[in-house]
Amino acid sequence: MEFGLIINEKKTNYLENKNEKRNDSLNINNLQIEQVQQYKYLGSIVNVSNSIEEEIKERITLGTKAYYANLKFSKSGLFTKQSKLKLYRTIIRPIVTYASETWVLKETTIKKLLVFERKFLRRIFGPTKENQIYRVKTNEELDKLIKHKSIINYIKAQRLSWFGHVHRMPDTRTVKKMFNWKPLTKRSQERPKYRWEDNIKQDICQ
Repeated sequence: MEFGLIINEKKTNYLENKNEKRNDSLNINNLQIEQVQQYKYLGSIVNVSNSIEEEIKERITLGTKAYYANLKFSKSGLFTKQSKLKLYRTIIRPIVTYASETWVLKETTIKKLLVFERKFLRRIFGPTKENQIYRVKTNEELDKLIKHKSIINYIKAQRLSWFGHVHRMPDTRTVKKMFNWKPLTKRSQERPKYRWEDNIKQDICQ
């Protein structure tokens, strides 16, 4: 009698932690397992380059779909602007910022997230009327209307909350061990990638 793990060949892939892009298959006892450049695990995209760009792009797409799924509510004149803003913050924004506690944000990514949010905020609050002429609200006006609680500030608050949670963990926890672990290799001489802990230090100083 044999015991062990039964692998579904059609549903199983593997990812090699290297920068080289190859399409090799892994052969285990005549079982061909395809190599992939990225996969989704618990709603998050893991890729070879350890980049968060693709995941955020997909999150923005899902957030847009959620908005159009609630379009009747957003366009209805029966609900106040504050009710529509609450809809955005309780339904749409959580979809976009899922697992954002671990995100490393670049300037380009920050701009994409802000553009996504401001697009919906302008639809919620509408244009501004000046001298009998309507104009689009500026970014500064939108920021004041939401009391500076933008999607970026929300992500920063989530990161700091998660950092505090990890910092208070006992050293025996796996998450704490991974946080304190230092790789044996040195960082490359080129401009190093921005790390999560770099974002945290920046968030604390702001």
